[in-house]
Amino acid sequence: MPSVKIMLSYDFCHFEISKSTDEELTDKQINELRKDVQRLADEAVRQYMVAKEQVAKRQEAKYKMKNFEEECKRIQALDEQDRTIKETAMLKQYENEVWEKQFEYNYDYEDDEETYWK
Repeated sequence: MPSVKIMLSYDFCHFEISKSTDEELTDKQINELRKDVQRLADEAVRQYMVAKEQVAKRQEAKYKMKNFEEECKRIQALDEQDRTIKETAMLKQYENEVWEKQFEYNYDYEDDEETYWK
């Protein structure tokens, strides 16, 4: 019963993936199995990196939301003819009820369209 196990350490996290089969395999088939497991481990690291980046963005989002809202209130206090195009666009976005969505960073280890292991 051939089995393959890959263990990776990345950024103080450890990823361990193993695969086995009851079939008799040649060395070449075992090597292909090893490559599949390595691709899975690489994909786990890639998704971990994305998730970690999203955590940082979520933490920063509250600060950015507050700044965006304060900036829009400042723009609202200006006369309409004194607003720049960018300020008018910001205000329009702010007046849209879903403006907060731009500060949402949700990620649940989704696979990309093209993953390493497909």
